[in-house]
Amino acid sequence: MNRLPIEDILPDLKAALTAQASAVLVAPPGSGKTTRIPLALMNEEWLRGQRILMLEPRRLAARAAARYMAQLLGEQVGETVGYRVRLDSCAGPRTRIEVITEGILTRMLQADQALAGVGLIIFDEYHERSLQADLGLALAVEAQAVLRTDLRLLIMSATLAAEAVAELLGGAPVICGSGQAYPVTTHYLEQRREERLEAAVVKAVGRALAAGSGDLLVFLPGAGEIRRVQAGLMRAGIGKYAQVAPLYGGLSLAAQDLAILPSTQGGRKIVLATSIAETSLTVEGVRIVIDSGLMRVPRFSARTGLTRLETVRVSRSSADQRRGRAGRLGPGVCFRLWTRQEDLYLETAATPEILAADLTALALELAAWGVSDPGQLQWLDAPPAAAFLKACELLNRLGAMDNGIITGHGRQIVRSGLHPRLAHMILKAAELGLGGLACELAAILSERDFFSGADIDLRLRVDMIRKLANNKNDTAWLAAQNIDAAVCRRIMQASNQLKQQFGIAADCREDIEACGLVVAMAYPDRIGQQRDNGRFLLENGRGAIIAETQPLAHNAYIVAADLDGQGSDSRIFLAAPVTLEELRCYLAPQIVTETTVAWDESVQAVRAKVGERLGTLILKESPEPEPDPAAVLEALLAGIAGEGLSILPWTKAARQLRQRLLFIHQQEQNWPDVADEGLLATLANWLGPYVYGLTARAQLAQLNLASILEAMLSREQLRELNAYAPAQLTVPSGQRISIDYSNPEQPVLAVKIQEMFGLSETPRIAGGKVCLTLHLLSPAQRIVQVTQDLANFWSKTYFEVKRDLLGRYPKHPWPDEPMKAVPTRRARPKPIKAE
Repeated sequence: MNRLPIEDILPDLKAALTAQASAVLVAPPGSGKTTRIPLALMNEEWLRGQRILMLEPRRLAARAAARYMAQLLGEQVGETVGYRVRLDSCAGPRTRIEVITEGILTRMLQADQALAGVGLIIFDEYHERSLQADLGLALAVEAQAVLRTDLRLLIMSATLAAEAVAELLGGAPVICGSGQAYPVTTHYLEQRREERLEAAVVKAVGRALAAGSGDLLVFLPGAGEIRRVQAGLMRAGIGKYAQVAPLYGGLSLAAQDLAILPSTQGGRKIVLATSIAETSLTVEGVRIVIDSGLMRVPRFSARTGLTRLETVRVSRSSADQRRGRAGRLGPGVCFRLWTRQEDLYLETAATPEILAADLTALALELAAWGVSDPGQLQWLDAPPAAAFLKACELLNRLGAMDNGIITGHGRQIVRSGLHPRLAHMILKAAELGLGGLACELAAILSERDFFSGADIDLRLRVDMIRKLANNKNDTAWLAAQNIDAAVCRRIMQASNQLKQQFGIAADCREDIEACGLVVAMAYPDRIGQQRDNGRFLLENGRGAIIAETQPLAHNAYIVAADLDGQGSDSRIFLAAPVTLEELRCYLAPQIVTETTVAWDESVQAVRAKVGERLGTLILKESPEPEPDPAAVLEALLAGIAGEGLSILPWTKAARQLRQRLLFIHQQEQNWPDVADEGLLATLANWLGPYVYGLTARAQLAQLNLASILEAMLSREQLRELNAYAPAQLTVPSGQRISIDYSNPEQPVLAVKIQEMFGLSETPRIAGGKVCLTLHLLSPAQRIVQVTQDLANFWSKTYFEVKRDLLGRYPKHPWPDEPMKAVPTRRARPKPIKAE
């Protein structure tokens, strides 16, 4: 057994775990922490023969680590060292070290919160911060604190902000190890890449093969890019003298081994991998790394309730991990397909999955643990409140939770280990005799799409995996179907495993026409009702679209199993038809029969309807002949509020009264507020009694708004109204002239100059507090002076006005002493009769 750098810190690590219950280990890639630490700790006194659980983020890494440790012991996997991943395990009664994926730890903790027989949990590659790792650590920390003070926790990582984790573990010691890294020469692009990624990678592979020896490890964002690059390498002839091996999670064990182990052909090997190869896995023989600089991550939107995969730039820590893969065996080379300038803008670390993922499964796990509020547990990053609330709403709808408390149905879902949507779908479909079809659909929806044709119908895919069972050796048939046979076979295998898990006969072949109904059980919020060809309204209120060329675009109802969640209309990738009869029959508890009474803007009237509603979808609707009068009144008032007060019949008298009240309210706050905001906020109080029984805008014309406004005043206010804010004022000529209150800050009296002769003081209102603004008019009713100081006008300005107007209006009086003149509205004052 070769000595690795990690062995130098083993004494410190053993001492730390002997003295304390937790520790944090930071050591670079290649130091040997994954395979040497469990073996070194296996016989520690404090372990007392108990098992070690080591968590790996990926199934591939878990199997590979277990196999390598077993080889170091000269044993087969399943003896001292075993593994357990979803739907696959290899462990026995003598197994002391179990390498498990993170979800398995959650299942074990839920089954036995004390984890009897387990003495140490190792969280390997914790820097990847997967959702399941964060959940597993939160549960393990509480189990340690409450039930198992002797349980040890060890957090291991290559790149980690260790202080925060150490604090979470109650001040655990941090132990740092060195690595066995050889120098890696790093090359960048001279200018920003503009060509397609796949073409750039093929060129980079050609340059790398010519520049140095050793195998190549190429990092790509996903399986689709891997397949396209593989095809490009074959077209370029590179596949003739180098073995090209893809490496991603969906491959078979044999295909994964082909990528990880040394080339069986003895020549050079080109491994095309996703970020699965960044950590834990050692790909033998690699001296050259080509990094696309991209990775694919799930992003959950609390707004849409959808998770979609996004292709994003790698973080700096991931880029360094990838480059380090070239320096495991000797000096290496890394070709980065981005420029030095772009390198400056890389994020330090990737966003933890818990901050960007669908939290439905996490919320249900916490409920099963007995926790309704994530704040009751300790987290490195707490689950976002909006996403957690969205998850709880879905779980309540699926019947898995009831106001934060897990139900019996929810416990069945948790035990299944599936996403709650899919587990709920299988359990409910099985009650209808459709469990086999549900298992097939769950397997299909858990994998990438295997069909490269345009048709998005899920029924087609179920039909294909069934036919594959009969044509699996017919290469001509397989080539003609536009399907990825390897993925299709994995789906068949997963489907059979699910049937076995849920106790469903393996040969179940229910009618594929029930696909839409079954999928609706998993995605009730994505039932879509056609608005027009290809455009659908989903049950959750969002829009979705199918290309009009698709047969499903013309169905009245569909269920969208996969869509992108972008824009106002999400693009649907996978769907199945469902009938209105199926929805009414099988989703009856979710269908609400209700009467809606609302203002219809298009006809400017209240409309009452009775209908069946599924979420936002109106399944059936008809007029309601006898709606509740109170609901009609409420809808009418809402319509008036929406249309604005201009919808009401404001006569001249009503408008003037309102202006007078606005003026008074500005002076005395105890008077009613009749500004727009005040009236709209109190419609029910001042207008409601007068519109009771009315339904349409046209009927509002019968209202007497002046009387309605007066009804808002007390008796005392009615008595004071004319004295405080008179509608008219008697001027010296004897005429009653209206006061203009349109500007409540400056009420205006517009009057001819001749009618004001003899009056020295400006008229006042509001108990003498407010001086009227006088608009003094010419005989032609034009404003010649604006003043609030009438005495000053007579003594000074009047004579200038007289000089300007005397020539134009010679028949009107223009006395030299206006204070002694007789006021008149005529051209000449009437002569005074002698007695």
